[in-house]
Amino acid sequence: MTKIIKAAAMAAAFSCSTASWADSWPTWDPETAFVPFAFSTDAMGVSVGMAGLLKGAGQPQAALLGAGVYSEKGTWLTYLGASNYILSQDSRWLFGAELFDANYKQFDYYLGEASSNESSVDDKVVADAKESQYRLSMRYILPLGAGKNQGLRAALMPVRKLTGHTPWESGVSSLEFRPFYQSREFDDLPTSQIEPTDFSEVEEAWGLETRFDWDNRNNTRNPTEGSQSQLSVTYDPGNSDRPSWWKWEFEQSWFWSFGNLGELFDQQILAVNMYTADTPSWNSTEQVNGSDTFRRPPAYAGNRLGGLYRLRSFSGGRFVDRAALSYSMEYRVMPDWQPLEDWPVFEWYDVPWWQWVAFVDVGRVADDYDLAELHRDMKWSVGGAVRFQVEGIVVRTEMAWGSEDSLFRVMINQPF
Repeated sequence: MTKIIKAAAMAAAFSCSTASWADSWPTWDPETAFVPFAFSTDAMGVSVGMAGLLKGAGQPQAALLGAGVYSEKGTWLTYLGASNYILSQDSRWLFGAELFDANYKQFDYYLGEASSNESSVDDKVVADAKESQYRLSMRYILPLGAGKNQGLRAALMPVRKLTGHTPWESGVSSLEFRPFYQSREFDDLPTSQIEPTDFSEVEEAWGLETRFDWDNRNNTRNPTEGSQSQLSVTYDPGNSDRPSWWKWEFEQSWFWSFGNLGELFDQQILAVNMYTADTPSWNSTEQVNGSDTFRRPPAYAGNRLGGLYRLRSFSGGRFVDRAALSYSMEYRVMPDWQPLEDWPVFEWYDVPWWQWVAFVDVGRVADDYDLAELHRDMKWSVGGAVRFQVEGIVVRTEMAWGSEDSLFRVMINQPF
């Protein structure tokens, strides 16, 4: 609990201190927007929530995004994100923070062997749990491509021109440092129903994620050409009560435009994503509380598939293991017909476009990083989505079907 309070205090102090920098800048008018929403799922039941956005929060380019959800089963979730804060106008650093807390009631969890690729949907355990994720972000815009002459302004522009196919020619390259704290604590977990786990069973993890990102997309909200590459290394130094561990993740996305389709679609895009990850410290050991312990993360911090971004018909963290591999492909179209700005509620906001999407995901996890094994017996999802931009934020509503279940979700931002 002490670490949680410290992480929240650091984020709050940082957010407050940045406002003073605005005193030397021209006057601007912050903009606010609030969106109520409701949905129903098997896990949460009927749920209601509210999301709010403050643009120009202390600085012209900065933003605060908050959201809260409460369900009829007593589950609640809160999120607060601060982004794009700077120290000065000629700096190359962008700062931000994310705070997420949740209290799940009678939620489905896949623990131990129940999260392996060979597990069954019936292996779930129903339990109450508290989960937290706190993260700070310190992103440095490298003097390459668009960032060479434009600095951090290149990273803040949602639309940019592509001028090449390498980081030193085009796009925005950055190095980001992301200190994090993550925890999961169960209430009255029925341990007799759980097979032994290969993961660490500690209730908290904290460390540093270092990420290199080369964003060579022509549009960060709705890319129609270009690519994006990300390589992340996450390290938890451990302590006397938990082992140290590290993992790497690599993600690559590509986008191609096929133009319009008569008067039906103004835009057709093929988007492809590949993700892979490994935990090299998996089979090494160190002394923890006087005994040899494998240097493995807890499952909630491991390499996971399922959820909002990969294998979307499966619940979040449905599959977890040492290594992971997944592929996603989306066909995105922008209809010529766009009635949203005339609909009730939507008419209160700026909604410049909407998008229809068909997608397919495949992937699997394994207890060793073996490409041949990772391509066998892959799980799959197919689905459709409607996405639209509201006040500069992309909102996506998706329905996904797979071999185990079907899921409906509402989330912000493109999955890739």
